[in-house]
Amino acid sequence: MIYTITANPSIDYVLQLTTLTLGEVNRTVSDVKLPGGKGINVSRILKELEIDSTALGFVGGATGKMFENLLSKHDLKTSFTQVSEDTRINVKVNAVKQDEETEINGTGPDISDQEKDEFIKQLKKVGNGDVVVMSGSLPKKISETFYLDIAEMIQKQGADFVIDTTGQALLDTLPLNPLVVKPNHHELAELFNTTFKDNQDIIDNARKLLDKGAKHVLVSMAGDGALLVTKDHAYHANAPKGTVINSVGAGDSMIAGFVGTFMKTNDAIESFHMGAACGSATAFSQDIAVKEKINEVYQDISIKELS
Repeated sequence: MIYTITANPSIDYVLQLTTLTLGEVNRTVSDVKLPGGKGINVSRILKELEIDSTALGFVGGATGKMFENLLSKHDLKTSFTQVSEDTRINVKVNAVKQDEETEINGTGPDISDQEKDEFIKQLKKVGNGDVVVMSGSLPKKISETFYLDIAEMIQKQGADFVIDTTGQALLDTLPLNPLVVKPNHHELAELFNTTFKDNQDIIDNARKLLDKGAKHVLVSMAGDGALLVTKDHAYHANAPKGTVINSVGAGDSMIAGFVGTFMKTNDAIESFHMGAACGSATAFSQDIAVKEKINEVYQDISIKELS
């Protein structure tokens, strides 16, 4: 089973305006409310790939009920921990003529020690053959080591894990052997305080993450495609042609495609192919990609061995 953890889920209130004028009354052209959160995005892509997952996280208050109602339309298996304070609302304002998007993100609820303990109890059932995907921001009063502590716990129980994070937080997880890490090329350069001249430079630095313990490294490179780097080989996936509509969730989708496919096939190259397709399909969609779009984009991606 794949478990996704979204510690700080949200209702994403997306507003579309012709123009945004600060200090004045603005009227929307359209608006939509979506269940938000990086782990939620992973579970939604897995659903499109017909792969089971259970979404975990903290949900509370009137907004928490709305969040669960919005999510119910996607028919996901969930096991949320109920908390006393409200689930946050994130506001995204898209001013079409100005070609600008402004985001205002809520901080999320305070999580009590008792609520955190209730959440941790659910992870006692995780074991051999399971993968836990942890991603997204943390609510207030949750330790910055929350995900790392969970990784240590489930590893002892025999499960694999993925933490979608960057910087020192990523480096701290590597000795625990995450199944896959996915920095983009800018984040990878920042990790080692360097710049890249070509793909070989990226591959060489990605292998440093393998040397520190990661099992697979995915490096997304926007319009230049993506790389999969293993200890013995490196592979490139082209960026398929299409109009990027919304890059939010593309990285989550790539992780979902890789992890879900790897769970079924244990084939890193095929998992990379599907991950690249899921990521691009979401970038070409207004919301998280659907199965038909993923299958269409998959046909336009080719995998080439580089070394």
